[in-house]
Amino acid sequence: QVQMTQSGGGSASTEAGGSLRLFCEVSGYDGRTIAYCMGWFRQTPGKAREGVAIKDSDGSIRYQDSVKDRFRIAKDNDKKILYLKMNSLRPEDSGAYYCAARLGSGCLRSGFVFNPGAYSYWGQGTQVTVHS
Repeated sequence: QVQMTQSGGGSASTEAGGSLRLFCEVSGYDGRTIAYCMGWFRQTPGKAREGVAIKDSDGSIRYQDSVKDRFRIAKDNDKKILYLKMNSLRPEDSGAYYCAARLGSGCLRSGFVFNPGAYSYWGQGTQVTVHS
């Protein structure tokens, strides 16, 4: 059973223009032999959960247009940790951030890459606040 555990105390904050890094420990599967898609979503009150960055086990990556060139997704296969480095943060980047995964690759070639309903495994969320 795949489990995703976000670390960092449940919340993180910074001033506008600052940087944060989110961590998600992934357990319960062998990433060296099983194809997967993993990534980060975020949600603000009253809005639908939206995809931010997705990484396919084939190496391909997709970013939401609003975070492209500011955010970086990476995965340490040895430590089984998924990261999201967020630079040049803006107040509108505030929200609850969730890591997510689905087994099987090819998500970036599909129409569901940023569809939260296509992901089976979720972290518990980290509240990110960017102060103006």
